[in-house]
Amino acid sequence: MPGTVSLVWLAVLLPFLGFLANGWLSFYRPDAKRAVSALGVGVLVAAFVVSLAAVLGLAGDAEAGPFVVHLWSWMSVGELEIEVAFQVDQLSAVMLLVVTGVGALIHVFSVGYMREDPSYPRYFAYLNLFVFFMLVLVLGASFPVLFVGWEGVGLCSYLLIGFWYGEEANATAGKKAFIMNRIGDFGLLIAMFMIFRSTGSLNFIEVFEAAPETFIANGPTVTVITLFLFLGCVGKSAQLPLYTWLPDAMAGPTPVSALIHAATMVTAGVYLVVRSNVLFAMAPVSSALVALVGAVTALFAATIALKQWDIKKVLAYSTVSQLGYMFMGVGVGAYAPGVFHLVTHAFFKALLFLGSGSVIHALHHAYHATDNHDDPQDMRNMGGLRTFMPWTAAVMWIATLAIAGVPGLSGFFSKDQILAITFARGQDSLLFYVIWALGAVAALLTAFYMTRLMVYTFHGLNRTGSEEAKHLRETPWVMTGPLVVLAFGSVIGGMINLPHVLPGAGWLDHWLEPVTEGAAAYLTQVHLSVGLEWGLMGLATGIAAAGIVGAWRFLKPDRLTNARAAPPEAGLQRVLLNKYYVDELYDKVVVRPTEWFSRRVLWNIVDMGAIDTLIVNGSARISRLFGWIGTRFQTGNLATYVVLFVVGALWLLRATLA
Repeated sequence: MPGTVSLVWLAVLLPFLGFLANGWLSFYRPDAKRAVSALGVGVLVAAFVVSLAAVLGLAGDAEAGPFVVHLWSWMSVGELEIEVAFQVDQLSAVMLLVVTGVGALIHVFSVGYMREDPSYPRYFAYLNLFVFFMLVLVLGASFPVLFVGWEGVGLCSYLLIGFWYGEEANATAGKKAFIMNRIGDFGLLIAMFMIFRSTGSLNFIEVFEAAPETFIANGPTVTVITLFLFLGCVGKSAQLPLYTWLPDAMAGPTPVSALIHAATMVTAGVYLVVRSNVLFAMAPVSSALVALVGAVTALFAATIALKQWDIKKVLAYSTVSQLGYMFMGVGVGAYAPGVFHLVTHAFFKALLFLGSGSVIHALHHAYHATDNHDDPQDMRNMGGLRTFMPWTAAVMWIATLAIAGVPGLSGFFSKDQILAITFARGQDSLLFYVIWALGAVAALLTAFYMTRLMVYTFHGLNRTGSEEAKHLRETPWVMTGPLVVLAFGSVIGGMINLPHVLPGAGWLDHWLEPVTEGAAAYLTQVHLSVGLEWGLMGLATGIAAAGIVGAWRFLKPDRLTNARAAPPEAGLQRVLLNKYYVDELYDKVVVRPTEWFSRRVLWNIVDMGAIDTLIVNGSARISRLFGWIGTRFQTGNLATYVVLFVVGALWLLRATLA
């Protein structure tokens, strides 16, 4: 094992040390913001350097297979042997660089964004802990170690989404995320139990090596296991029907949204499917369901994003939609393109969220200076901001064109490969043509709603107010700098996996082959002719152009009014604004019946009636009854005791003689 690979544990330890140090400062030196900034950012930069060294060490000896760094024995019960161990291979290497690299940029941005918050040390402590658990998740060499990180990021999402817990809505959003994820986590636990029962192990290498001999391809056992695995992914990666927690996660600070949406938590589900690619390849029904759910989610979320006014809500539904694309890719067996889109999405979505954070930060200070109480996240209160924030406008346009699929930018290449392979799979089943069509329409809507966001935010007349406009200015370079770096990644990120019709194509495909080669035996190889591949690329370009040009020509930002003066929505626009009333439906069908059952049955009947009355109070009454009966035999009269003793003795003597 190369020496640099064996040090990968240090990349995990550093954020944890940052959590401990900043946690201590939050209690004893909450005003030491320079120390907090140095620790919070420094441990992430150092973790990225260590990660880069480990990945270079892996690249230098890539043919040696996965390297497992054993740390200590966790538990040994019968046949179950679990070690705390990290696995460094081509897949975990990609995730390692994304988590630490993009995560470090988000930490730098946070220094400027959260500087004035009184809970600054606590914020960085939580942020460091979040990265620590995500690294445990992607580096874990077994399902149990992965599950520790899986639950850890769920805990940190609760802490960070509800960071400003003084407002009930923020605390509720944090609880919602935590509870929705527990539903998916149940599926992952069941899958782990079934995997251990079938293979006798939970270590990745042993499970996936044993899978071809243990499971029957397309058999019921592997199908059920992968369906339960996917249930875990649906919860963590916010797919239908467990997606509603992610838009509400906007209650947390904007850098938290960037970290959750771009570099950490929500990508965990995609990672798990790719990590378990052998199992999913052996279960074509499950894989088709993964692709179908991804496509439907991509389109469904894109339609909701069309009519949201909160700039962060637009990006939140965009994340749900783009995650749908990733699941489309891994569902059709395009594991490398799925990971490719995960990487490019990390660049442009982190840029979009941090860019929106710059806008919100600027408007917040302008409103505060003029005692204006308008919502700084409502796009109707923006407009014309390119004049005041030229750097933010420029880099956000780069990210917008990337996510829309403009040729040459990263999002074009990753999204096009997913759609192209899905189309090619149509030779196996017409279902894949349907999935491709859903993805194509979602791509059109993506280009439209992202252009809408940019037009209403940065173009047209300024709607902040004349006095407020005097206080608008570009954010400091500690915030703008990370945006520029992410914009650079959004431009060149597509170079890591160019389509096969271009020179230098398929680098990421080749890099991930050692991880995905086990699935290749169960997947039919797809081949696109040069003409068809160019044709699909041209169609993807036309779709992006139609969405961008359509939004530019159809929308009239100069006619848009401030949110206070805006007329209420009606018809389909109202339905989209209210997100198809899915939250209201869940509240009526699930939440309220659960509350009623809990209060009327579990509390009144089971708790108060059965447990308290019968068991707790009942046992006390029975004890008191026996005590009372016992007192009847205690008169305190010695003569009575003698008489009873004699009578008893005579009765025993008579029984003995008889």
